[in-house]
Amino acid sequence: MTELTGGPSLPQERRVVTAIPGPKSLELQARRSAVVAAGVGSTLPVFTTRAGGGVIEDVDGNSLIDFGSGIAVTSVGNSAEAVVRRATAQLADFTHTCFMVTPYEGYVAVCEQLAELTPGDHAKKSALFNSGAEAVENAVKIARVHTKRQAVVVFDHGYHGRTNLTMALTAKNMPYKQGFGPFAPEVYRVPVAYGYRWPTGPENCGPEAAAQAIDQITKQIGADNVAAIIIEPVLGEGGFIEPAKGFLPRIAQFAKDNGIVFVADEIQSGFCRTGQWFACEDEGIVPDLITTAKGIAGGLPLAAVTGRAEIMDSAHPGGLGGTYGGNPVACAAALGAIETMREMDLNAKAKRIEEVMKGRLAAMQEKFPVIGDIRGRGAMIAIELVKDPATKEAHPEAAAALAKACHAEGLLVLTCGTYGNVLRFLPPLVIGEDLLNEGLDIIEAAFAGL
Repeated sequence: MTELTGGPSLPQERRVVTAIPGPKSLELQARRSAVVAAGVGSTLPVFTTRAGGGVIEDVDGNSLIDFGSGIAVTSVGNSAEAVVRRATAQLADFTHTCFMVTPYEGYVAVCEQLAELTPGDHAKKSALFNSGAEAVENAVKIARVHTKRQAVVVFDHGYHGRTNLTMALTAKNMPYKQGFGPFAPEVYRVPVAYGYRWPTGPENCGPEAAAQAIDQITKQIGADNVAAIIIEPVLGEGGFIEPAKGFLPRIAQFAKDNGIVFVADEIQSGFCRTGQWFACEDEGIVPDLITTAKGIAGGLPLAAVTGRAEIMDSAHPGGLGGTYGGNPVACAAALGAIETMREMDLNAKAKRIEEVMKGRLAAMQEKFPVIGDIRGRGAMIAIELVKDPATKEAHPEAAAALAKACHAEGLLVLTCGTYGNVLRFLPPLVIGEDLLNEGLDIIEAAFAGL
């Protein structure tokens, strides 16, 4: 099937024919160093020529198993048939008019899909943007104008972007915030329900963390000063932390009781990634606003804020927008990506990926005590590495060594976590099970070699 391969000529197999990175990638890396700003990093400096299904092919002829999906972007694959078909047709018609100048149907059609797919049966409206950070920033704007309040509450270990405001919202300093301040004001951070590291144990974490967060909001900020509470239903860059059960419903209810806009940041966790259209559905959360990007458009830049119509309509005409927001080619790609998700039932595929990965990783944990925790849902799975399971001291050196070993064998993996000690796995939802298991074999061999 071309949806799985990115074209019939891209074999779904791992192939390592040179050192990684190979000589041609090293030549390109030298050119890159001369003209690309040093602040733009790369996890693995192999230069891609083709990608699709579950593999990335580089300029040296190596074919790598992809456990990254461009950071949860290419969930439908890097060149899904419906995405290519729709985007190509749109390219031939026109690339841009600016929706704020002369609109086009694709933008409206994407907003219709978002209204249908996002949680809740209330009337919804959307505004489209280019990136996740833009979506979060605009969600704050909308919440502030709706509530006529200023304070924004975020959580420990949260990540929301790299603009000035979203850096303020983001918890981790390095590499996202170091040296880039001063940051936007009226941002307040409270505890999150991190079950693995909660002092009284995961069984107490949800209610205790919610009580602590609400107490801090009430006493230190004042609930009636809070415009928005923003949280990732599964915290991404912070380490794929699933808030302990009960935490999200309690925070959402507190927001509702106090007229606070509850914002679910589903930029990394949305669009079938966790085995549901949106991760907040797991505990029945219906957010007031939901931000999306990454997996929405099969690799093209598109983002959205979707929410209750009366909240979304709070901003005055002209108050929301941007030159490229809701670009017609990106909108066409999004419609193709959503078509693929529906037709291939990628929620079910994500659940199967979870079943395979968690089963294999649990067996590894029995053999390798460096694996302190296995967590996540669907195709958003992580392992937290520790020096001692009893003390849970973070082991970032192990994460770096394991990633390096996997890369050398032709498996692309990513690290994350506030402490730099988490390996995260984000395979394309269309990856073949043979590639999935081969990637897990490489991970197991890397652990054995630590």
